Amino acid sequence: MAWIFLLLSGLGEVGGVTFMKLSDGFRKWKGTAGAIASGFVSFFFLSKALQTIPISTAYGIWTGIGSVGGVVLGMILFKESKDWRKILFLAMIIIGVIGLKTVGGGH
Repeated sequence: MAWIFLLLSGLGEVGGVTFMKLSDGFRKWKGTAGAIASGFVSFFFLSKALQTIPISTAYGIWTGIGSVGGVVLGMILFKESKDWRKILFLAMIIIGVIGLKTVGGGH
């Protein structure tokens, strides 16, 4: 269950950064509300995951999900660059996250 919490936490992180972009510097209330709600979800589920998963593993995976998700949504929603080098480095982050899961321990 801790790994599901960690995944939900990472998705909350992606939602938070996406809504933060949509908030236009916290000037638009819908984006601001979404960022706050997503941040709460992210930290709530991260705290649940940390009850079982070591912090070194959980934090690395949480930031990896947030980084990859943020970049991918940036490309899709905000028409950011899809340069092949960016894709290569995203693949490296994904490989790192898989490595952390493989050697990280926890349940």
